[in-house]
Amino acid sequence: MRIRALVLAASGAVALSALAVPAAQAAQAGPAVTFSNLKVNSGKNIVVGTTSTVTVSATYTVTKPANLSASSFQTGPVLYRGATLGLDSDDLLAGDGPGTCTASSSTVLKCSAKIQFRPKGTDEDGDLISSQAGTWKLGALAVNADDGLTWQGGLGSTHLQRRATLTANASPEPVKKGKTITVTGKLARANWDTNTYAGYSTQPVKLQFRKKGSSTYTTLKTIKTSSTGTLKTTTTATVDGYYRYSFAGTTTTPSVSAAGDFVDVQ
Repeated sequence: MRIRALVLAASGAVALSALAVPAAQAAQAGPAVTFSNLKVNSGKNIVVGTTSTVTVSATYTVTKPANLSASSFQTGPVLYRGATLGLDSDDLLAGDGPGTCTASSSTVLKCSAKIQFRPKGTDEDGDLISSQAGTWKLGALAVNADDGLTWQGGLGSTHLQRRATLTANASPEPVKKGKTITVTGKLARANWDTNTYAGYSTQPVKLQFRKKGSSTYTTLKTIKTSSTGTLKTTTTATVDGYYRYSFAGTTTTPSVSAAGDFVDVQ
């Protein structure tokens, strides 16, 4: 994974054996530092589509001994899953380069970094696969020029999600009052393996209505998507207004609402 770039940048090594340390503990093989106050993407979920790299910011604090030079090591935030870490693991994500730190005292550094997320098929550096969507733990790594590593986990969590799309089409338009309206649509989400959007099956989706002149949608019913992500249900025409579908989201997929489709009731 790209965390290797951080290690190589610090050490100048051409090869590095896999790191395997307990994720809940610090591995004191490297700089004697600790991490705190790690926040990735301002605490918001990380949502990635099919074609573009998503870059998010991270901020964190490094505490070090007063006699340890800040220029003698590099640091960076890490997303991980599982109880142990390996440098060549699908359960480890990090940015392309180390963070940038500013000393606020002889022992405290305030740092920021960028983390890039690329769907697998976007380019040769793409490394996200669809199975990686979900909850990730947050940690950080420090590396010195002698290949020394300090790893600290348990610094929080985030959700890495596959961007979703949702459509709605209400017909017939116009319609007579009291007649049946059919609302169709589709819920899909990014597939990071193929760089396409694929239907999201068996998910609860709300059919909602907003009366003309109002700014508030109310829920009429909840239905589930088909095996291919499609939606179809009926309702009775009463007054002019907008129909839409709305999806609350899951740990792997963000919430999304379709644009309202206007129906003229005559």
